[in-house]
Amino acid sequence: MLGESELNALQRIAKGIAAQFGSNCEVVLHEISDRSTSNSIVALENGHVSGRKLGDGPSRIVLERLAQDNGCPEDHLCYLTRTPDGKLLKSTSIYIPDEDGRVGAIMGINFDISALVMAQQALLGLTSTVSEEETPAKITHNVNELLDDLIEQSDKLVGKPVAMMTKEDKVRAIQFLNDHGALLITKSGDKIANHFGISKYTLYSYLDVKTGGKNND
Repeated sequence: MLGESELNALQRIAKGIAAQFGSNCEVVLHEISDRSTSNSIVALENGHVSGRKLGDGPSRIVLERLAQDNGCPEDHLCYLTRTPDGKLLKSTSIYIPDEDGRVGAIMGINFDISALVMAQQALLGLTSTVSEEETPAKITHNVNELLDDLIEQSDKLVGKPVAMMTKEDKVRAIQFLNDHGALLITKSGDKIANHFGISKYTLYSYLDVKTGGKNND
């Protein structure tokens, strides 16, 4: 966990980045602490880009890093995300270590490239007949939306409705949810168990990797 002076410095940097690149550039600071699974955002510039606000919950990336709990990872640069209203963002996540070498904060930079992509596609239409697209990750506003999105992705991973899933299918889906931090969300175990039609005891027995007591049920 970072100290107040370090967080203040990061907030100043966030403000400077947003001012430099204008209103299409959102800069969000997630504090990684015990409260991270419910309201991790402690600084936010140009929040209209994603529609988030101070005190909102974590992104999928934050939860994934909390679930891995393996020190401070390498920065994740220049990947695509999308907002619920369809904006396409070019995003970067910078992981700031604390004094113990673990992630103390995550600074996210999200630049709205929707208009630029439209222009790019218009140009490609004149010069090419084939276009490859990367599927962007979804930005959510709160942990309930994030959990719903992760459960939907787990179903798509298996490729069949829950009613037709075998035990092995459910194990695969639940392991995906665990790997992506879904079980760190408060009361997520109840919702996941209900979705797959199993008990919470069965849910945790399906996990190949123990959660180490980090579930918040």
